[in-house]
Amino acid sequence: MYKEKEDLHAVQKDYYKDNRKMYVAIDCIIFGFDSGNLKLLLFQRKVAPLSGEWSLIGSFVNLDEDVSAAAERVLEETTGLKNVFMEELKVYGAVNRDPGYRCISVGQYALIRLNEYDKELVKEHGAAWYDVNELPPLVLDHGQMVKDALAKLKQKARFQPLGFELLPEKFTIPQLQSVYEAIFQKELDTRNFRKKVFSHNVLVKLDEKDKTSSKRGAFLYKFDRKRYKRLIEQGNDFEVL
Repeated sequence: MYKEKEDLHAVQKDYYKDNRKMYVAIDCIIFGFDSGNLKLLLFQRKVAPLSGEWSLIGSFVNLDEDVSAAAERVLEETTGLKNVFMEELKVYGAVNRDPGYRCISVGQYALIRLNEYDKELVKEHGAAWYDVNELPPLVLDHGQMVKDALAKLKQKARFQPLGFELLPEKFTIPQLQSVYEAIFQKELDTRNFRKKVFSHNVLVKLDEKDKTSSKRGAFLYKFDRKRYKRLIEQGNDFEVL
């Protein structure tokens, strides 16, 4: 199939051949959550220029794939995960953004569960998780991409249940609150948070407890996506603040 697509592009007439070419890349801002902290997946760049320096994980877009498909490919190749929350951030196209050659990049941010990704794949790529507040210097405009992605995440998490994308399928209310505190970078009033979250009726209480932090334990919950869908259809938001 890939060979057929490659041959198709080889014989396709180039109506724009008299114009200079440029590269199109995608860069993935991959967030995870662990021990109360929001994490970012980085790796040491393997190609010149700037090889060996810390970078977001990305790739050039192939001729035979959509931009979104390129982002999904990079995510799967690096973490082994499919069908995770991923959304386009913005296009970065400053003329001198990349000393390698004229190149525009489409930023894509993703939220993954750290109990599900392939640790061996991440290790093979030389990638590592960093606390978003303790990042090393990043190449090119990747630092700006991270800032933009964090701002976008805060904006959307106020009205959409993005916090659940960072948690295991079963979680406690304190764990859920901890995720939102990490996203918004501030402590939340426990009573108000619980009241707000339960008011949406999208949590299913389980007959199980997490006893890792105390003998008494805390009840586990699951996110009910069907109920959330009905909530949205009724014109409501999942407001947490």
